[in-house]
Amino acid sequence: MSLLSFRKSKDTATPGVNPQLETFLKDYSIEVMPRTAEKVEDFRDLLPAGTRVYIAHIEGTPIDEMVATAKRLSADGYKVMPHFPARIIKDKATLADWIARYQGEAGVEQALLLAGGVAQPHGDFHSSMQLLESGLFGDFKRLHVAGHPEGNRDIDPDGTQNNVMEALRWKQAFNNTTDAEMALATQFAFDAKPIIAWADSLKAAGITLPIHIGIAGPAKLQTLIKFAIACGVGPSLKVLQKRAMDVSKLLLPYEPTEVLTDLAAHKAANPDFNITHVHFFPLGGIKTNAQWAIDNGGTSAVPASQS
Repeated sequence: MSLLSFRKSKDTATPGVNPQLETFLKDYSIEVMPRTAEKVEDFRDLLPAGTRVYIAHIEGTPIDEMVATAKRLSADGYKVMPHFPARIIKDKATLADWIARYQGEAGVEQALLLAGGVAQPHGDFHSSMQLLESGLFGDFKRLHVAGHPEGNRDIDPDGTQNNVMEALRWKQAFNNTTDAEMALATQFAFDAKPIIAWADSLKAAGITLPIHIGIAGPAKLQTLIKFAIACGVGPSLKVLQKRAMDVSKLLLPYEPTEVLTDLAAHKAANPDFNITHVHFFPLGGIKTNAQWAIDNGGTSAVPASQS
């Protein structure tokens, strides 16, 4: 995968938009769920043409709803990437059925493989590595796996990243055996410094998979703190806690401008930096997130209906 070019001339920059941020947001992705997608009348009024749209598969969501959402987005010209959470998939036959339906009904060629947020597996699978080993994703063009900039207590209860790193080394080795493009799609974080340090540590450890960094979209501060605690966000949670102590900012919605501006500046100064894309978690709503991108992304975020 070629790195994005971050040398942007003044002639091509959008007036009033940070050119580094505009470039960093190019080809961003976003996550939806069937129930949130239903509230969007036309995605083409919100998202750029060809945007990669992840479809989160929450426990209890019928596969019919997942496939219908994928079919709708695919018909609108978007690159659909459904979640395959290992621990809610009963067996290999179920996995094969899901894949067949996604491919046959929605033309899906991409997938995010992850363990899933349930404590006890519903069947035969408990990790994304087992899904990869199934051999059923052999004709997919792109496969993403999870990354954890601030660790994951479910995987490493002792607070280290030993098990996470062992899994990443396995996935790095698998990358050498597949024709699919692979990348890490990460949990969200709020502070650029820990993100940069984590990304650099992966590179030093020989993990060369491109990173699609998870970023929480605009939302109420209380909403973000709730999700951050539930998802195990660590060091960068202090950014939200500090903001909550500032009465002048307590009632204002959080926006990801600062963290993304810092990451964009770092990318501009270090073109070989291994974070290549931004992935949004629209915790404050898809429309709100898309509007922030439109306001800050210049040509990188022009909706399909306007391009």
